[in-house]
Amino acid sequence: MNEKPCIDRILNRLDEYLSKNDYAGAQRHLLYWLEDARATKNDRVELPVLNELIGLYRKLGKEKEALECADKALLKIEQMGIENQIGSATTYLNVATAYKAFGMAKKSLPVFERAQKIYERDLPENDSRLGGLYNNMALALVDEGMLDRAYELYNKAIKVMGSSKAGALEMAITYLNIASAKEAELGLEMADEQIQKNLDTARTLLDNYEQRNGYYAFVCEKCASVFGYYGHFIYEEELKDRARRIYEGN
Repeated sequence: MNEKPCIDRILNRLDEYLSKNDYAGAQRHLLYWLEDARATKNDRVELPVLNELIGLYRKLGKEKEALECADKALLKIEQMGIENQIGSATTYLNVATAYKAFGMAKKSLPVFERAQKIYERDLPENDSRLGGLYNNMALALVDEGMLDRAYELYNKAIKVMGSSKAGALEMAITYLNIASAKEAELGLEMADEQIQKNLDTARTLLDNYEQRNGYYAFVCEKCASVFGYYGHFIYEEELKDRARRIYEGN
């Protein structure tokens, strides 16, 4: 059986739920296919579904469920004997990002490094997956006070994403992350000028991005709270309103 058409259908349907901000529907959809994959002992469908569940539970703040899926995904990789393959690196990235999101930055770093080793070996230098890895790994490094390494990875992420117009949204997130890192390094008052510079760059990227789809709405929501934190309350509400109108339109 060729699993790819099945996986593509699962992910396409998932995108439909997420474009409408229907997280409950997305969860039901993924859990259905997880049980189906287990019933048919189809590891090559089960693993990507577990990957998507890790990300969904992370977004929903469901720590217990996210970490359970992370453990199962890592075990599945071991059982399949694919620890060093590119698909497994995506799982490592998802698991590490979940660890970081739930306050386990130190635990996340060795898992990020496993993904980094495979991605840098197998992917082109301008592949967007590398940019995502660098961005998320840098967040964990900031939490652990390893700021020099974090800035190095943020700069790598910007270089990767800057080679593609579609990378502008990820670049906006990176510049906001850099602003937060500058605050962690220097304190809010001393870092104010650098913070505002990075916020302005992120705002330009968000405002000039033309493809206003479900992912754009997600990024607007993600970025809005950062602008609000730094006192840009009007722009925070504008981003939230953009996201709301996109979701309603879908």
